[in-house]
Amino acid sequence: MSNGQFIRGARVGSAPPRHPERHQPVPCRSVSYWCRNGHRTDIRLAAEVQAPPTWDCPRCGLPAGPDAHDPPGRVRAEPYKSHLAYVKERRTEAEGEAILAEALAALRRRRGSR
Repeated sequence: MSNGQFIRGARVGSAPPRHPERHQPVPCRSVSYWCRNGHRTDIRLAAEVQAPPTWDCPRCGLPAGPDAHDPPGRVRAEPYKSHLAYVKERRTEAEGEAILAEALAALRRRRGSR
């Protein structure tokens, strides 16, 4: 039972309908992409926008291309490198030993030991 304080058919956040004379929809086109697993992905783009050469497949994550008969291959991921691996790329073994000896000597001086 309503107490008369609510407007029927309205909800919080509702806005008046748009008037068609106020805006003109942008012309769009559909572009299809295929991945190696045969998944087809259709995206809508504005007509004047250039389509990207690849698109990530939302189903399997592989890259997809516009050619259904020759989709792009799997992207080779770079292996994870630790901080030590990057340091070893920049320093030789002898340089590393010298830096370690210098750091240990400074630490011993601060602690007051030999």
